[in-house]
Amino acid sequence: MNRFLSLLFLCASAFAQTGPKAILGSITAFKAEDAVVVVKPDNTDPVNVKLTPETIFQRVAPGERDLKKAATMNMTDMALGDRVLVSFKPGTTEALRILVMAATDISKRNEADSLDWTKRGIAGVVSAKTSNTLTLKKRGLAGEIIMTVTVDDKTAYRRYHTDSVKFADATISKLEEVSVGDQLRARGVKTEDGLKVTAEEVVFGTFVTKAGTITAINPDSITVTEIGTNKPLTIKLTADSQIKKMPNMAGMMMGRGGPPGASPAGGPAPGAAQRMPDMSQMLERMPAAKLDELKAGEKIVVSSTKGAKPDEITAIMLLGNADMLIQMATVPSGGRGGGAGAPGGGGMGMGGLQSLDLPSMIMN
Repeated sequence: MNRFLSLLFLCASAFAQTGPKAILGSITAFKAEDAVVVVKPDNTDPVNVKLTPETIFQRVAPGERDLKKAATMNMTDMALGDRVLVSFKPGTTEALRILVMAATDISKRNEADSLDWTKRGIAGVVSAKTSNTLTLKKRGLAGEIIMTVTVDDKTAYRRYHTDSVKFADATISKLEEVSVGDQLRARGVKTEDGLKVTAEEVVFGTFVTKAGTITAINPDSITVTEIGTNKPLTIKLTADSQIKKMPNMAGMMMGRGGPPGASPAGGPAPGAAQRMPDMSQMLERMPAAKLDELKAGEKIVVSSTKGAKPDEITAIMLLGNADMLIQMATVPSGGRGGGAGAPGGGGMGMGGLQSLDLPSMIMN
């Protein structure tokens, strides 16, 4: 999960005696004519790192903690996007040593880790909590699903914080910080029915799911009129935000008489839970979309951590063409008619968006 950062902090300690400072970041450019590599630390401006004939280049695998396993590499084997830890000669910008984790290796590790979270994990909204059990709920396409997470003193916890969208940035936490209403993912030993997990790892946070109609599209954000409040909402987009477009669900359901898994009377159809994938599974199979595929007037649904500003959030997952998804989330729980907030509907209202199981903790 966050083993990469743990290793690099370990490396920083190991190299503390060889230079006054070290930087951790990603390679963004090469200046061959000046023998310079440009490194962008996560939270500061890019740094021009001078390479010399004495600079040592070493490569380690993601997650590797033993520095004795670092292998010598050539300067020319570095690539854009590689994560590096650079230690400097005292009082200079000349690199003494560069420890490299290749972007391709990190990508492969992240993909395998993400598949493992899917295979051995469950996710949902915390609805109840005891000393060793967390009850989760999520809204599948065939109705509400109840799941159980069993924890013990060996379970590891990590937590997302305000405006953080990166899984790797989740910080060490504890069971006491988990609250009812948090979204949570757990992985470990899972039962065959997929409804119970004895957790080895738990990641959680306070997330929001919002819906709106696009009014403006900018290079790094979109503005929407939020459904339910009619107020403007700015959705910031980063390199870690994922954009996907929902298929034409209305056309797909022609002749079915309603949302997937619904019977003519509005209740779940017999065997619907077995026939229909849950929302997270469906979204994982969808191809990524681009910002320029969105258009003004289109309805979207977006997941995010709770932002510091009420009118601004940073997208984790943004879904375009979301009309049918919004309709499914806001239909009154007592039946199909009436719409969200309809008189006498006893419905879910816009709060139903929170239980759509829109991916908030993307394992990359």
